[in-house]
Amino acid sequence: MEILYENLLQMDWRYLVMWAIGGLLIYLAIKKDMEPTLLLPIGFGTILVNLPNSGAITQPGSSEAGALTTLFEAGIANELFPLILFIGIGAMIDFGPLLSNPKLMIFGAAAQFGIFFTLCLASIFFDINDAASIAIIGAADGPTAIVVANKLNSKFLAPIMVAAYSYMALVPIIQPPIIKLLTTKKERMIRMPYEAKEVSKLTRILFPIIITIIAGIVAPESVALVGFLMFGNLIRECGVLNSLSETAQKVLANLITIFLGITIASQMSAEKFLNLNTLLILGLGLFAFIFDTAGGVLFAKFINLFTKKKINPMIGAAGISAFPMSGRIVHKMGLQEDPQNFLLMHSIGVNVSGQIASVIAGGLILNFFMA
Repeated sequence: MEILYENLLQMDWRYLVMWAIGGLLIYLAIKKDMEPTLLLPIGFGTILVNLPNSGAITQPGSSEAGALTTLFEAGIANELFPLILFIGIGAMIDFGPLLSNPKLMIFGAAAQFGIFFTLCLASIFFDINDAASIAIIGAADGPTAIVVANKLNSKFLAPIMVAAYSYMALVPIIQPPIIKLLTTKKERMIRMPYEAKEVSKLTRILFPIIITIIAGIVAPESVALVGFLMFGNLIRECGVLNSLSETAQKVLANLITIFLGITIASQMSAEKFLNLNTLLILGLGLFAFIFDTAGGVLFAKFINLFTKKKINPMIGAAGISAFPMSGRIVHKMGLQEDPQNFLLMHSIGVNVSGQIASVIAGGLILNFFMA
């Protein structure tokens, strides 16, 4: 009873706020089915670390390491978890739609506009390394955000991680209003017949190898990120490691995602999280996300000014890294306007190009700002 009384004395309103945040993330995961493999562990972990004298994290002045703090040092502080997760993501990705129509790659690049725009804005409020780390939230790519923030020694790793993964989960809510705001109904009804082209096995095998080499030359700091992503894809496409590919896609990806989610929460203590900087970072991250989406859509509209064969500008929004959610959302919006308008293959092609482009953008930022 004495320990209980002491712990109750140490309670303050900030713990209650963090419990509410954790509860909200759990609610979104279970009730709204928003990235439950991520938001559920983050939400529960948030409650776990915001209990008085929680043994889950290392307490100030204590020589006993908390389990989540140890896991953080072992898997996130050295970028191990994000890199391993990229193997699983790479094994899930089918680059076939992109290889059938390589021109889609330009939309993935255009959708990174918001990152560099936000970098300029964030540098007004934060030092340049923190601003660069915040800007990468716009890629909607959690692993890349973690790696960039870690390598640039950002002081705001916790809110950056939470913002990156939260906005990934909120893609179905955030993107449709932006797309509708920037397009007319006539533009959303543009049909893009898909001409299926056979992609040879040799092409599928060479693609991840060539992309890794090119990325390494253009942005050497992106080699680990791109390399692990492409290695996962090579496992998928080589044809001799089917069981390993299936393991990477399911068991490995799910296991690392659970560890990643609950470990991220180790940094969400009330002392670190509840401050004005966190609110500003969340706002700037949303700004980056919105302008990444807008950049892809507006670039497609710009291309349409010069081409006879019109592009449905909605596919530009799929150039963010949230694979495959963004591609599916664009396809669904196309069907809502015209039940015969099938944009899935085009939007997925743009979506996978966005996955590559966001990683390269992260590597470029590291090249620019690492000492």
